[in-house]
Amino acid sequence: MIGAGIGGLCAAVRLAAKGADVTVIDAHSTPGGKMRTLPSAAGPVDAGPTVLTMRHVLDDVFAAAGTALDDHLTLLPQPLLARHWWQDGSTLDLHADMDASAAAIAAFAGARAEADFRRFNRLSASLYTAFDAPMMQAPRPQMARIALNALAHPTAWPALLPGRTLTQQLARSFQDPRLRQLFGRYATYVGGIPDYSPAVLSLIWRAEAQGVWAVQGGMHNLARALAQLATAKGAAFHYAVTARKIESRSGQVTAVALSDGQTLKCDAVLFNGDPAALVAGLLGNGAQQALPASAANPRSLSAHVWTFAARPSGPDLALHNLFFASDPALEFGPIAEGRMSTESTLYICAQDRQSQTRPPGPERFQIILNAAPKSTVGELDQCRTRTFTRLARFGLTFDPMPADQTCTPPSGFAALFPGSQGALYGRSPHGMLASFQRPMARTRLKGLYLAGGGAHPGAGVPMAALSGRHAAEAIWNDRALT
Repeated sequence: MIGAGIGGLCAAVRLAAKGADVTVIDAHSTPGGKMRTLPSAAGPVDAGPTVLTMRHVLDDVFAAAGTALDDHLTLLPQPLLARHWWQDGSTLDLHADMDASAAAIAAFAGARAEADFRRFNRLSASLYTAFDAPMMQAPRPQMARIALNALAHPTAWPALLPGRTLTQQLARSFQDPRLRQLFGRYATYVGGIPDYSPAVLSLIWRAEAQGVWAVQGGMHNLARALAQLATAKGAAFHYAVTARKIESRSGQVTAVALSDGQTLKCDAVLFNGDPAALVAGLLGNGAQQALPASAANPRSLSAHVWTFAARPSGPDLALHNLFFASDPALEFGPIAEGRMSTESTLYICAQDRQSQTRPPGPERFQIILNAAPKSTVGELDQCRTRTFTRLARFGLTFDPMPADQTCTPPSGFAALFPGSQGALYGRSPHGMLASFQRPMARTRLKGLYLAGGGAHPGAGVPMAALSGRHAAEAIWNDRALT
């Protein structure tokens, strides 16, 4: 396997548990891929995913290895999903309890807004039900089952109209513009802009509403636990080594040539990286021909990510916080043109607020600004102003201010993940059929398989984990046939 991201780790656990001879190589020094950490004065800070949803997907991975997730990790359920802030001084908490969220929205924006929310929640639930089994859980989208499920849930029909975007759906769902802005953020969870992403992404709210968990000690502990479990089942891991070429003969994978001069012979290769790296020919001509260019293009969004420790002053932060731009057009308009936003919505994870106890010393923070994948001149100076000057307007300051090197810009992600061009979510989710254009586990090259956020069913921790399941099943079934 090339890459020890969540998709590759989940596949390694499943295959090793079945008795396959599994070797995993990764260019980085630790497992996790984008689920990485960076050092700070208060300890390692999660520099990748911060939200764990759809816990049952991870439970299933551990169960496949004959164990339980709770035997390896401590997950902390979060009754408060996120705290939201607007420049007019209004704030809104959303909760795992739907009635509590509805009551909060009623207090925030009135009875009409509460009714809008309850109706939107039913729409999201219908979409989730219609797409879960035949789309997310299936190794390839089952269009007929999706259509039948949609027919059985008329609530979902408006979001399935051809050409309807998430922005258009939310304009019909909510009268209050702040709620349209809030739920439009779910497009960015998979690397999209609400104006161009399909309305079906409304289902992401349902995935989050079913529960959000924090991993005690940080999300990177999930990657570490999966690597340890795969090792216990017989998988071998080699870090700080890169794949130079996927070798093949007569249309069949035969070996992987490594940067340290080794060549590993194999029957199958699972590539747990951005499919764009294959399309760009970074792993040889044979692998390049395994996918069409459309499997990787157009590209998704990137981000500027700050990771640091400091003492905050100002608003009472939750674990997950969003400070909204005054106008979505000021944020997403420039990004769509490949420029830095003139005014960004800022996501802040206050990592040490997983429980009600606030740490006495410096706290660990991750701040994310969505961005175009291509870097711009002077991006770091602009990013600092866009981030901390704007937060100061909300009354939020940090002591000390983070150093420049604590920010990873799109160019940094491009260097960390070759071929990605800085995009964090693989192929863009823009367009009605974007979800069906991601590459599946099997490729045109026999013996070459895909897993990760760039493959079906898409970006995000649970989706990457499901891609690992689909890839492991494809490898195992093909191995049995041969």
